[in-house]
Amino acid sequence: MTHRGGHAADLVCILFVGSMWAQVPSSVPADGGPAAPQSVIAVAQPPIPAAGKPHNDSFVIGNDDVLSINVWKEPDVSRPSIPVRPDGKISLPLVGEVQASGTTPLQLEQAIANKLRNYIEQPEVTVIVQQINSEKFNILGQVVKPGSYPLTRGTTVLDAIATANGFRDFAKQKAIYILRQNSTGGESRIFFNYKDVVKGKHPEQNIKLEPHDTIIVP
Repeated sequence: MTHRGGHAADLVCILFVGSMWAQVPSSVPADGGPAAPQSVIAVAQPPIPAAGKPHNDSFVIGNDDVLSINVWKEPDVSRPSIPVRPDGKISLPLVGEVQASGTTPLQLEQAIANKLRNYIEQPEVTVIVQQINSEKFNILGQVVKPGSYPLTRGTTVLDAIATANGFRDFAKQKAIYILRQNSTGGESRIFFNYKDVVKGKHPEQNIKLEPHDTIIVP
């Protein structure tokens, strides 16, 4: 571009810097010759968001659960498998005893990290629940092996009866019921007719069990 009067025209060159556009002024002589070198204006890059998924903090650790504790670059402190003791605590080198039962994995990570700061600068702790043993159901009455059993995800009433090795001879298979704690502190009673369910009738009675459910087989 030629400017009248022979003066250099001020142009705007658009440069792409990283992922940002910048406007950099440059002077072009009137005779069309090469532009005089100009300093490039650097544009700051936006921060890259941290990769990684949000911490799942909905589960509450209980007694007998098995945890995996990893302290980054500290194998002597890490433990690939450690059970929560009946008193609700775990023990780690440098940390000593720490309360695990009643906390979430995120809360336990923070508690361990706080104790490690006396020995390790900026400790990075990860807690993974490897095995859930604290959530249990009970089955009582006329079954071969009554008792308390670990509750795995998706366990149904039929699964529970099979876990207890089935019925005794005089079990009232049509009068089974489940006692379930409700939010008000009371109990609700859910009936289960084994004879009907195994014949394909009323499959909705074969509910998934919740922690602390108690199946009564009269």
